[in-house]
Formats: sequence, C-alpha cells, structure tokens
Amino acid sequence: MYHYETHLHTFPVSKCAKATVREQLNFYRNEGFDGVFITNHFLDGNVNVDKTLPYARQLEFYLSDYFEAKKLEEEMGLSVFFGVELSQQRTDFLVYGLDPDWYRRHPEVAVMEKSDLLPYLMEAGALVIHAHPFRVGKGIKVLRLYPWAVHGAEVFNACRTDHENEMAALFVKHYDLIPFAGSDIHAPARMTNLGGMETDSPLIDEKDFVRRVLEKTAVPFSCPVKHREEQPL
Repeated sequence: MYHYETHLHTFPVSKCAKATVREQLNFYRNEGFDGVFITNHFLDGNVNVDKTLPYARQLEFYLSDYFEAKKLEEEMGLSVFFGVELSQQRTDFLVYGLDPDWYRRHPEVAVMEKSDLLPYLMEAGALVIHAHPFRVGKGIKVLRLYPWAVHGAEVFNACRTDHENEMAALFVKHYDLIPFAGSDIHAPARMTNLGGMETDSPLIDEKDFVRRVLEKTAVPFSCPVKHREEQPL
C-alpha cells in the first residue's frame, strides 16, 4: 500500500509552521511515506505575507514553498502534490485538484464568502474537505459546518483529540460525506501519530487523487511516528 500525507504546513509560508520544506520532506522520507501534499494556509489565513500587496505577489510567495518542495522531489524520493487550506476565522477547508495556474487566473477566491467559494471550487473540479470540523480551543468561538459544500471531512486529524475526531466521524456518517485523514503537521517533534490517505497503487497527480477519494479507493489511515526522538524541532 502507498501512504500520503494530506495536511502539511511549512515555514516560512505558514506562520504557524516550525519546520522548513526540507525538514518536513526529510521527516516523511524517514517515516516511510510515499508522498506529501503541501497544504499551507492560503491568503485568507495564517500566512506569512504582507496582505497589502497585490494578489499576484501574495500568491507567488504563497506558492514558493510548494515549488521548493517540487525541486526536492527526486532528491528526497517523495512525490510532492499541491493543495491549499482555506480559512474563515479558524474554520478550515482543504482543497485539492486545482493547480497553481488556476489560482493565478482566479483572484476572486481571495475575497469570496466561503459559503459561495466552496461550491465554486467544487464546480471547478476541486475536492473540498472540511479540516478538523470539531476542533475547539483558544480563539475558536463558534463551530461552523458546511455539509452541503464539502465532499468530506477529516475523521482523523493527528493533532486533534479522540473526542474531536469521533465527533467528526459522526458528522461524516450523518451527512453521508467521505471520510478523510491527515496529520495537520507543523513541527515533526510535536507529533506522536500521523495520518493521511492510503492507496493500492502510486498516485499519478492531484486529479488522480481527487478521483480516487471520490471513488473511495483512497482511504484514511493512521500510524505512530517511528523516529520522533530524532527530530530536532
């Protein structure tokens, strides 16, 4: 089986990340993963960019960590794929299947309301996943659920509690959504478990991933971290 991290943040693009692109890829190589999706916070979220700059300049900075990861793909022996994490006051959504050029052509995504944006992305061919839908904690004043505007939700997020993940599983079951998993990793040393999606053959590209998730031939998995004691962060 082939294992892919679907929810990964890197520094400096994501403000909250503590590990660089190289550090994250090295970690996943050592953990035996076959590939990763770079899903940094988009321009509406916790991104380390001057938001007074024009959209095009903000976007190129946003894409920089992904393109750095692609350059390291062969050296690291990992497949690297593109995704984004959208945010609305700490309600987050993972989006797959739309390439960087699509975002260059659609600056409207930076200002659209999420209730309009999520269906818009789905119509464009994106897979939309509600990240950690029952996350609670500092700064989270309300839980927002969009069952009509997502394909699925994380039923396992390695950074959330068992209770939060169990509530997400009930949400997915009740609304007949697709179960999904990811680590939401910001720093390898903080992780005791990892999650992602498992396939029976290697992924070709992002659209292949979208197809497999929709067909439910890509399935959630979780595993313990093997080399946590070796992480410097």
